[in-house]
Amino acid sequence: MELSTIWFILIAVLWIGYFCLEGFDYGVGMLLPVLGRDEPGADVAPADGVTAHTGETRKRQMLSAIGPFWDGNEVWLLTAGGAIFAAFPHWYATLFSGFYLPLLLILVGLILRGIGLEYRGKVDSAAWRARMDTMVVVGSFVPALLWGVAFTNIVLGVPIDAEMEYVGGFWNLLGPVALLGGLTTLTLFLTHGALFVALKTDGQLRHDARALAIRLGLVAAVLAVAWLAILQARSGSGLSWAVTGIAAASLVGGLLMAGRGREGWAFTGTFAAIGLATASLFLALFPDVMPSSLDPAWSLTTQNASSSQKTLGIMTVVALVFTPIMLIYTSWSYWTFRKRVSGHHIPTQVHHAAVVEGDQVGAGR
Repeated sequence: MELSTIWFILIAVLWIGYFCLEGFDYGVGMLLPVLGRDEPGADVAPADGVTAHTGETRKRQMLSAIGPFWDGNEVWLLTAGGAIFAAFPHWYATLFSGFYLPLLLILVGLILRGIGLEYRGKVDSAAWRARMDTMVVVGSFVPALLWGVAFTNIVLGVPIDAEMEYVGGFWNLLGPVALLGGLTTLTLFLTHGALFVALKTDGQLRHDARALAIRLGLVAAVLAVAWLAILQARSGSGLSWAVTGIAAASLVGGLLMAGRGREGWAFTGTFAAIGLATASLFLALFPDVMPSSLDPAWSLTTQNASSSQKTLGIMTVVALVFTPIMLIYTSWSYWTFRKRVSGHHIPTQVHHAAVVEGDQVGAGR
């Protein structure tokens, strides 16, 4: 197997890891105002020993659930971008010049989201926390939508000339199929995030999140089937169609498990669905890395867009050393913070500093 093909596969794996892991982060962030509402009776002293949690307590549960993970999950994006830059410089140049505005909006969204998560607990003020929550919601919504738009355009093809330069405009990227792709990733991440909340919390929040995940998942399933069918019909192969079918079955299986209260298997189902759907896109794309809609001969491929063999060889050695380290660390962090976050451990009136930094509440202890 050629080194350029190996690096195409590795980049696909990095994007799969990013969407599977960061996807639930985005979902949790977007669901803050939905699941973070006061429970009925939250302002009444419990008479039956069951405490009704305030909206702030529920939000702290949700943020504590992703606290130990969200910044580590973003490493997958940085690594994927760096790998494209080093292994396929022509792909990187064309992608970032042609998709400049969408990628800039994604970057701004990630910055807003990071600020909201890091600084939410720095000021003990309801107004301050509301502003930070808005930043988290917006910063999660924008990437969740635009990543679907971007990858749809990459698979379908964009205007690229013989000089490997993007010659279209911003509005070329917002066709009906691209917007369908954005809505698909948006609803998939919402479903994924709701199931993560159900998996990592307890009490009424857990039940509300699971019920919401089922409703969102039904919408996501319809959109995903339509979106993937269109993309696969345009450029799919037998293998990519098969992977698409398994992805659809995984999503349906996850929703069935959610209906039975099996949050672990339900989350595994959406995790597999997102990962396999992403894999099917790369399978449909190969051997192109960025097809040209003007002339197939002008498409960027794993051959004409790659670095030299010497560069790819050095990168392969580095990847063999550091990729296992990243996987081991990721696995260790998820195992360490595997427990549920209980709302009973979160006082209703308390200074909120360091909530998302993986403190004892974030650790589920």
